[in-house]
Amino acid sequence: METGLFAQNALLPDGWAKNARFGIDAKGRICALDTDAQPQSGDASADIAVPGMANLHCHAFQRAMAGLAERAGPGADSFWTWRELMYRIAQHIDPDTLNAIAAMVYMEMLESGFTCVGEFHYLHHGPGGVPYDNPAEMSAQVIDAAARTGIGQTLLPVFYAQGGFNAQDLIDRQKRFGHSLDSFSALMSELRSQFPDTVTGIAPHSLRAVNLSQLQKFIEIFSRCSVHIHIAEQRREVEECIQHLGAPPVRWLLDHMEVNERWCLVHATHMNEGETRDLARSQAVVGLCPVTEANLGDGLFPAVDFLAQKGRFGIGSDSCVRIDLAEELRLLDYGQRLTSGRRTPLAPAETSSGRTLFQHALDGGAQALAQDIGALVVGQHADIVTLNSQHPALVARSGDAWLDGWIYGAVNSPVQDVYARGRLMVQNGRHTKRKQVEAVFQKALTRIMAQT
Repeated sequence: METGLFAQNALLPDGWAKNARFGIDAKGRICALDTDAQPQSGDASADIAVPGMANLHCHAFQRAMAGLAERAGPGADSFWTWRELMYRIAQHIDPDTLNAIAAMVYMEMLESGFTCVGEFHYLHHGPGGVPYDNPAEMSAQVIDAAARTGIGQTLLPVFYAQGGFNAQDLIDRQKRFGHSLDSFSALMSELRSQFPDTVTGIAPHSLRAVNLSQLQKFIEIFSRCSVHIHIAEQRREVEECIQHLGAPPVRWLLDHMEVNERWCLVHATHMNEGETRDLARSQAVVGLCPVTEANLGDGLFPAVDFLAQKGRFGIGSDSCVRIDLAEELRLLDYGQRLTSGRRTPLAPAETSSGRTLFQHALDGGAQALAQDIGALVVGQHADIVTLNSQHPALVARSGDAWLDGWIYGAVNSPVQDVYARGRLMVQNGRHTKRKQVEAVFQKALTRIMAQT
């Protein structure tokens, strides 16, 4: 059965269109699209329709620690001190609490305008690394949370094999993450058997968590999957990589692996000019997470130089300390403005900064998650976000200025309705299951905090 959505204004691949009518089939895909059209009986209506955004990098369980790592320690605080708290929190997350936290995260993403998530999932086993009877037990929880909240998902099971560049064994707090190549292959087989409709990629955690031999075999075994990897996030990581591998992380990866359009390099914060140029030319996507990168003091990605070389990027919520589509893009741009001394360093001449950022993130996110999303065209998933044209940041504007108003000027989100796979999951800015999801999350978080 076909349903319809009529939008007075819609952002299509070739620009803004008036009076666009979208036909949506029973599988949640756009099956018809007409512009300068008339609404049909029973159609839903919208002021402004834009494509739903991909959130290409998420660790859902880390939402449990949002705001808990902001107290200054006795020494210098960094990513590495933050990681100690993350390890402590992770020890108390069981399947039920993971499900509850992930559902809250995915609900908040939908309300923000994200319609698909890349779950970089590494909380595989029980405390101390004790396997569950079902190897896919924890993966099943994030898959279920995505299904219940309605968000699209690319599951990215993480391969985590060693505790550092010097090939040290995993410490006790890392054993929940660990896999051998054999046990990881068993996990992937189990996922394909239990969840054949779930899109999966693979995620070697980082160069410090896998060695060259493991990485080569890993990529060879899963040769058809998209590949996501943390890289060059922290200066200490870069220094250790040079010490143990003889080159900085991005350079080492480019020299030893065939990095291409199936790869997503998450963060890539610290690169020299040659790395920036060659990564852009590889056609891989860089996964930028500006809110988390700022929260952790990671540094600023060289976006001006990267985009000048026609590099590709998408955005993600990473640690989920805050989930806000507009803020990820705004903070990305503002960081570049502060370092370049220019007001619009990422936008080509005579173009909108908001539209430039939004379009890059749409394209890069769709590529990285290997999903039919990111554009309102026939055949794609009907992932559609509608905006309120009377919102104070959007009123009396048109076209790209709506995106600029949303990203740069809105205190409260102008997101009105969100359709994911053709299903109305957010109505008037609120998820249709918010009350239930929030109540379960509150109970789960209370249990975790009592144990931590």
